[in-house]
Amino acid sequence: MARSWFLHYYFSRSGHLSDPFRRLIFIPTWLAFLTSLFIIVYISSTSKLFMHHHHHDHLLLKSSIGSSRISQQSAFDMPPKSVGVSAWTYIHEDRDPPVWNHTTVRQGIEIRQPVESHQSSDSNGNQVKDEVFHGKDIFLQDYKEMNRSFKIYVYPHRKDDPFANALLPVHSEPGGNYASEAYFKKALMKSHFITKDPSEADLFYMPFSIAALRHDKRVNVGGIPDFVKAYIYDISHAYPYWNRSGGADHFYVACHSIGSTATRKAEEVKLKAIQVVCSSSYFLTAYVSHKDASVPQIWPRHGDPPNLSASNSCLRNKCRKKLAFFAGAMNSRVRKEVLKTWKDDSEIFVNSGRLKTPYSDALLGSKFCLHLKGFEVNTARIGDAMFYGCVPVIIADYYDLPFTDILDWKSFSLVVPSLDIPLLKRILTGISSDQYSALQRNVIAARQHFKWHPFPVDYDAFHMVMYELWLRRGSIKVPLHG
Repeated sequence: MARSWFLHYYFSRSGHLSDPFRRLIFIPTWLAFLTSLFIIVYISSTSKLFMHHHHHDHLLLKSSIGSSRISQQSAFDMPPKSVGVSAWTYIHEDRDPPVWNHTTVRQGIEIRQPVESHQSSDSNGNQVKDEVFHGKDIFLQDYKEMNRSFKIYVYPHRKDDPFANALLPVHSEPGGNYASEAYFKKALMKSHFITKDPSEADLFYMPFSIAALRHDKRVNVGGIPDFVKAYIYDISHAYPYWNRSGGADHFYVACHSIGSTATRKAEEVKLKAIQVVCSSSYFLTAYVSHKDASVPQIWPRHGDPPNLSASNSCLRNKCRKKLAFFAGAMNSRVRKEVLKTWKDDSEIFVNSGRLKTPYSDALLGSKFCLHLKGFEVNTARIGDAMFYGCVPVIIADYYDLPFTDILDWKSFSLVVPSLDIPLLKRILTGISSDQYSALQRNVIAARQHFKWHPFPVDYDAFHMVMYELWLRRGSIKVPLHG
C-alpha cells in the first residue's frame, strides 16, 4: 500500500517517469502476463481430463438420486443448515426400489442415497442396520475415557439462598413432563464427575432450573430472561471462570420449551455457552446446532419396561393390531394435518385429546407411534414409544434428535417429512415384517439410553447427556491466571 501511494505521489508531482524507473515498473507487468499465459496453456491441456471427471461425477450423482422425489418447499420451510439427523424412509416409485434409503436434507432438497456397506441383510436380501450407534467401538473407547477423566465444577449456592428452590437439587423424586432437567441435576451432584477444584474442571455447570423458575411467582415465565441475565452478571463478577472463556466452557440444562427464550437478554449465553435442551429446533434462534446438545424429554417411570423378548411375540409384533397411533392436543399445524388426513382411517389411529382407555395399551397395541410437533418439537412421546417397544415415527422438520451425536436414529425409527403426511400409510405399509422386526429389535436395544434412574447406571440417560457434554469440552483449558 505504501509503495502504491509513493508511485501515485511521484507521478502526480513529476508528470512523467524516468526511463530506468519505467522499466522497473513494467517488470511485474511482464511477470503477470507470462504467468497468465502459462495458466491458460495448462487449463487448455487439462480440460479434457477435467471434463471427464466432471461428467463421471454427474453420472454418479444422477445414479444416486435416481427418480427420487425432490421437495418443493416454501422459503419459510428452508432449513438454516443441513439437518443433522439422517432417516430411513420409503421411496415411492412405480418400480421396486430398495426400501431402505438414506435420506439427507441439504438446502431444502431431499436426496435419497443408497445405504452404506455396513448394513446386514435379512432373509429376503433387504438391507437392515443392526447397530444403534454411529460407531460403537469409538463410543465405548471414549465413554471409558470420559468416566475416567471428565470433571464438572458446579457453581455453589447456599441452602439459604433466596432462589435455592431453582439452584439446588430437589429432594423429592422428579416428576412430570420435564423431569429430565431435575433428574440430571440430582444425578450429577451425586456423581464422580463433580470436582471442587475449578482448575481441573473441563466444564462449569450453571444449575438454575428453568422449570422451577417458571413456577416461581417472583419470576414467572416473563422474568426468566432477566433472571438469567442477572445470574451471568453475578458469577462473572464473583468468579474468574466465565470471563476467561467468555462462557464457552459453561453449560445449563433446560427441558421446558420456555428455555428457548431464557437467553433473550443474555446474548453471550446463546452465542457461547453450551445449552443442553429438549427443544432443539433449527427455527429457534436460541439453539445453535453442534454447539448445543439435544436431550430427550422423558416421563419418569419406575420399574423395568415390558418384556419384549423373542418368546413374547405378542408384544413384539403379532398383537400390535394398529398400524400407527397418536393421541394429544391439536396445538400445531402438523398435528392438525395428520388428524385431518387420517382421522377416518381404519389402521392409523389419531386421537384429539386424552384417551378414555389406558395410554400404555395403545402404545403396546401399535406397530408405529407418531411423534408430532406440538407448540415445540420436544414431547415425551419418543420415550413413551420406546418404553413400550413401539417404533417411533418422527414428523417434525429440522431439529436435532436427542443424542444425535451418538445414536444412529435410522436404525430404530422412521423420520418422515411433514410434506409426506398424505403418504404416511404407504410409507408404513411398505416396511416388511423382517424390516420392522429389525427396527423394533433396535428400539429395545436403544431404550436403555432413554431411562433415568434414581442412582445412575452406565449408558442410561444421565451418562448419555454427560457424553454429549464431554464431546463439547475444550481440548485446551484456559488458565485461571496470566
